[in-house]
Amino acid sequence: MSTPHFAVSVIALAVLNSFVGAAMAEEADQPLPEVVVSAVKARASTASIGGFSNASLLSTPASLNVITSQQMLDLQIRSTTDAARYDASLSDAYNAVGYAEQFSIRGFKLDNASSYRKDGMTIAGDTQIALENKERLEVLKGLSGLQAGVSAPGGVLNYVTKRPTDNPIRMVVLETRERGTLYGAADVGGRFEDTRFGYRVNVAAERLRSIVKGADGNRKFISGAFDWRISPQALLQIDADYQRKSQLTAPGFQLLNNTTLPVIDADTMLNDQPWSRPVETTSSNIGARFEYTFSPEWKATVSANQNTFKRDDYTAFPYGCSAQELFPGFCGNGDYDVYNYISKGEKKSPLTVQALLQGRFNGGAMTHEVTFGSSLMRNREKWGDDLYDYSGVSNIYNPVVVPPAPGTSGPVSERRYTNERSLFAQDIVSLIEQLKLHAGARYVQVRRNQYVGENDAGVIQPNALTDAGFWLPSVALVYGLRPNVSLYTSYAQGLEHGGVAPKGALNERQALEPAKSKQVELGVKADIRNDLSATLALFQIRKGLEYVDNASNMFVRNGEAQNRGLEMGLNGRATRELTVGITATALSTKQSGTGLASLDGKRVTNVAAFKSSVFADYAVPQVQGLNVSANWQYSGKKAFDAENTVFVPKYHLMNFAAAYSTRIGGVATTVRAGIDNAFDKFYWRDVTPDLGGYLIPGASRTGRISAQFDF
Repeated sequence: MSTPHFAVSVIALAVLNSFVGAAMAEEADQPLPEVVVSAVKARASTASIGGFSNASLLSTPASLNVITSQQMLDLQIRSTTDAARYDASLSDAYNAVGYAEQFSIRGFKLDNASSYRKDGMTIAGDTQIALENKERLEVLKGLSGLQAGVSAPGGVLNYVTKRPTDNPIRMVVLETRERGTLYGAADVGGRFEDTRFGYRVNVAAERLRSIVKGADGNRKFISGAFDWRISPQALLQIDADYQRKSQLTAPGFQLLNNTTLPVIDADTMLNDQPWSRPVETTSSNIGARFEYTFSPEWKATVSANQNTFKRDDYTAFPYGCSAQELFPGFCGNGDYDVYNYISKGEKKSPLTVQALLQGRFNGGAMTHEVTFGSSLMRNREKWGDDLYDYSGVSNIYNPVVVPPAPGTSGPVSERRYTNERSLFAQDIVSLIEQLKLHAGARYVQVRRNQYVGENDAGVIQPNALTDAGFWLPSVALVYGLRPNVSLYTSYAQGLEHGGVAPKGALNERQALEPAKSKQVELGVKADIRNDLSATLALFQIRKGLEYVDNASNMFVRNGEAQNRGLEMGLNGRATRELTVGITATALSTKQSGTGLASLDGKRVTNVAAFKSSVFADYAVPQVQGLNVSANWQYSGKKAFDAENTVFVPKYHLMNFAAAYSTRIGGVATTVRAGIDNAFDKFYWRDVTPDLGGYLIPGASRTGRISAQFDF
């Protein structure tokens, strides 16, 4: 069934149910039940990513942000890109329309192979991760060596799956956006007649009409989660999901003459050849979790998840200017070279298994909360040699049709195999009533076999092999200044896979060895009220610097990248009518130790020195059910290149929205409408050094309207 037809079917089902409900009420000649409006908790108070089970945000010695499924509904969040506008530490990192959503945290780009998690299990972050079956999105900022093992130093995004509920859920959401996007989703859950068994099913379909002209496509998603309460002590949970997405991708822009920012419309499409094809991706998960409670103090958990990602990648790719011998860089008149890029059959299949034993006991005058665990992550990555051949010249202002270079990508084979085995332990010791020591460590054995292939002389090079073990300690002190205020200080080490040499480097496709990073952090957290919290964190992260050395044209690790920052947040219900979400990040990035004047002391690319997001929602007391809201986003200027010769300007954005809750035909209904970038501001949203350096503009003014039906 095509996506438009599926979406129309969902709409028809919702309307039919609305009228059926109304008809049944009228036949029964009964008055409609009284509408009861209950306050929804405005913020999350726990998260699982900061520890190995749900833990209080107040007592967790780390900077965390949690966006709940209710907030996703209220804010009309359909993707992680939408969610990122409400967290100043989370930024785009070559997040091209129609391609993989890619992000950075605290100025460090996340690793698609290790920084994205589902229920704590590794998943490939090479596509838009569906939110329809997610109970919450957890953002752990900073090193996660103890919690996650191998991951980028910026942090981890953890997507927590929706589970069956005791109370029935019957919800349909329909949405349209001004360029023609249609969206339909349904969420159904509850328990069977035998209440030991529960279910949760989510389906969604989307006809995508992009903010960039022609970058259109569609998306389909389905998921199911089931649990079995085997006994009061034993719980078995199983879940599965599948997503298929097809969309033309919108590549970014390069500098004119490799010196000047281009002046273009935000909806300009460079991948606009008649032979352009959409990027086709499919992704799926099969997960299982068994929990057994031995006593109120002790429990054991075994979890597993198999993630599968497949992609056929096609792009009429813009790069360079042959006429002026610029590589990278577009010609001064807007001309650019077009390449036919094809990479079919890409596949990643990370499998994660984890076992935990957790408990609490008293040792003398001290209380211990301990976690012992073991995990395995295995990932097989397959692809073939891509086609990347020159096809002709087009122009950003006056597009030109060019014939595609002939051919296709080569046979697919396994090119990278990763095996990570970990043992870890953590002890949270109550030294005195107000002071807790969090001490833990993870030992990771990393084995990786990386295909290299031929060198410039056509000689097959041996595979790059890694087989090494790493200790990742973590220690923190948490002091309860008051029952609702905590102070913490922490030190942690992290581990990330070495970068892979990009196209054009002499050691192209070769991977560097894994590298450790180090972090110190100070923070304060306060629950000002039951539904309002404030946080402040000061941190420093250091890691090895990776770059292509211009003198040798080799991809190397040399010198150090240091990011120091201050994060603050205020989230929750400020008054009965006013809900706020305020985040701000001040970040100082510094490169040193390379011996190169072009790098040492320079700011890191695509990182603003200051970024903030202010959100406010007001429940209008004079009109029951009406809420109005506004969101102000600010980003300081960002460096385009490592030498800091070009910066993109700072920008301010305003977004407005309103929601009205009522009953239609006996069905609880919430209508939401919003307008993003209300003043139609042009801005460069994303400035990436990848692939020679690209600029991606932000969306122009966009309106949207949705309706939520709770049957």
